[in-house]
Amino acid sequence: MPDIPTDLIRRLYATPPEKFVAARDAAVAQAREAGDPRTAREIGRLRRPTVAAWLVNLLAIRRPELVADLAQLADSLRAAQRDLRGGKLRELSAQRRAVVGALVAEVRKLAAAEPAAPPAGKLPLGEVEATLNAALSDTEVAEQVRAGRLLRASHYAGFGEVPRPQLRLVTGGEDTAGVPERAGESGVPERADRAGGPDGATARAEARRARDQRAARAERAARRRAATRELAKAHTDLERAEQELAGAGAAERDGVAALDRIETELAELERRRAVAEQELSRARLARRGAERTVTAARRRAGEVEAVLEALDAEEGDAEDGDDRAD
Repeated sequence: MPDIPTDLIRRLYATPPEKFVAARDAAVAQAREAGDPRTAREIGRLRRPTVAAWLVNLLAIRRPELVADLAQLADSLRAAQRDLRGGKLRELSAQRRAVVGALVAEVRKLAAAEPAAPPAGKLPLGEVEATLNAALSDTEVAEQVRAGRLLRASHYAGFGEVPRPQLRLVTGGEDTAGVPERAGESGVPERADRAGGPDGATARAEARRARDQRAARAERAARRRAATRELAKAHTDLERAEQELAGAGAAERDGVAALDRIETELAELERRRAVAEQELSRARLARRGAERTVTAARRRAGEVEAVLEALDAEEGDAEDGDDRAD
């Protein structure tokens, strides 16, 4: 949408979903006030993302360099799949798990810094992980992730690109240099069949057809063997991945349960802290009241002592007068 400023789109899709509609409507109103109804209409067509999609968008907007690493890894995976490099695929698969795990951890950190984000135990991190894995296999999902414009989580149910074995058999022409002569259907070397005459031409044509048929069968057999090996590796990798997924799912559930327990404990501690703060406030008020009472009592005692001293002085003067009279 060329009429919408890029920074506005990034700001909207970095906004938590519960505040997206209000932020979008405010942008529409601002565009209309600026006399730009076309941009206002385009902004109004923007749709609110799900929480999982918002988290992925937040990752793309706040940490674009990490998403760029994900795209580079996707290119390497596709190249290894096309070339049927089993060892490289296994290495990249391990790297994929590490990269996706690191990105999910980064998403958790970004969410923790957002006041409107759901609690850590309720973040849809499973959907985030599925979307990042889908971006490694689907170029359209990868582009949406890179642009930070994802509307909903994505899942990839396939097994990536299915490359064909890159096999090549030399069957004639200039490529036959240095290749030993092979016998034709009659058992006679083909070079001997190159004698002139109609019979020689027929023999050469039949020999070429037989040779092409053998080459085609050999190629199909080689392709089948390569595909069978790759299928066995794919099944092994799938079984390992399923085991890792089960372990990761169990670990995630344990983590969620631990976080829930901690959040419950934190809530209880917050409640106790509030009660303690109230009791401390009351104690401070009581202390200040007691200090005021003590000050007043001291002042009153000083006043009474001054009165007594005055009375003592008066009595002393009276006694001195009586003595002089006598």
